[in-house]
Amino acid sequence: MADHQALDEVVEFTSGLIRLDTTNRGGGDCRERPAAEYAAERLAGAGLEPLMLERTPGRTNVVARIEGTDPAADALLVHGHLDVVPAEAADWSVHPFSGEVRDGVVWGRGAVDMKNMDAMILAVVRSWARQGVRPRRDLVIAFTADEEASAEDGSGFLADRHPELFEGCTEGVSESGAFTFHDGAGRQLYPIAAGERGTGWLKLTARGRAGHGSKVNRENAVTRLAAAVTRIGQHEWPLRLTPTVRAALTELAALYGIEPDFRNVDRLLDKLGPAARLVEATIRNSANPTMLDAGYKLNVIPGEAVAYVDGRYLAGCEDEFRATLDELTGPDVSWEFAHHEVALQAPLDSPTYARMRAAVEEFAPEGHVVPYCLSGGTDAKQFSRLGITGYGFAPLKLPEGLDYQALFHGVDERVPVEALHFGVRVLDRFLRTA
Repeated sequence: MADHQALDEVVEFTSGLIRLDTTNRGGGDCRERPAAEYAAERLAGAGLEPLMLERTPGRTNVVARIEGTDPAADALLVHGHLDVVPAEAADWSVHPFSGEVRDGVVWGRGAVDMKNMDAMILAVVRSWARQGVRPRRDLVIAFTADEEASAEDGSGFLADRHPELFEGCTEGVSESGAFTFHDGAGRQLYPIAAGERGTGWLKLTARGRAGHGSKVNRENAVTRLAAAVTRIGQHEWPLRLTPTVRAALTELAALYGIEPDFRNVDRLLDKLGPAARLVEATIRNSANPTMLDAGYKLNVIPGEAVAYVDGRYLAGCEDEFRATLDELTGPDVSWEFAHHEVALQAPLDSPTYARMRAAVEEFAPEGHVVPYCLSGGTDAKQFSRLGITGYGFAPLKLPEGLDYQALFHGVDERVPVEALHFGVRVLDRFLRTA
């Protein structure tokens, strides 16, 4: 069991990491080094020998290994990212980089995405050092840069340039799983991620004939682009159920006493009520237009117009995604990947998944663990290049009314102290037995 000092440290470390502004604005505009140094100092204080690695100055990653008691066992990767998305201070109740602890809550950017999990990892490792605990299997601890952009300076760099640090790792755990989801009817669900949709961020380019804004122009690049963007935004993607999503629907239906009719999934989701939120974004591919860029003067028709689309596709559905985009963009608009990563699928019958479930159920016996698929992506995509199967497991026990998923990248991001304490206990239990 994690000691009392670990419960104090997880709050201290969450607050301390939040105070270090590691905003990732994209395009390389970020500096994670202060947070990496903070984490490395605390790992060293636990008797480990952390390595600090950079592809780009200031974009620092930290990796350390804890030797397990069973040399024949596969290693487990436990990872979290150090960067955060931007926050506009004027929109917040407290300064987003204050790390303020008030009324039993830690406030600030990164409180749930994901400096809380970074702090949990540090607190557990240090608790083990004080108690002389060693896990069964080797643990590789990694704190990464650049997850909130391309991951080229973070997990991508580590996987491509330093694969030897992850020798023996077959599985990994990180963000977005084992949090309390209140269904509005008194049930507490704990979804554990066992899959991610693939990332297909797209750049669309329309070309036409430049000219005066007062003249007839049948080859207007802006018009061509707008038509393609409209087709993409209005497209109804067909239903596609991956094994993880099918399992999630099956377990949720059983919990609610509903027959899992996969011939009419939309009706099934209606019957699940609020719990449908756990799966509704992952039963189809998606493509949402997000940015437009065209022209330089109001009375000049530009010869080129550009748009960006956030595309996501399910495991096994990338070919369909590509073919659909070819059709929707049409002959006058080209498209390419601005960023492209694979979809992931993790087994639900693994001993590791069973141990994650058991750890949650020990400290939340009233809860119901269910699998789910992430609609977005994590560093697990890059680490999958090394053959590492990724799960989402960053445990938090949350009060009703606190919308965990809305806090990701949202205003007034925060995490209760009691949720952090729960997370440390569950993570400690799982990693001891993993």
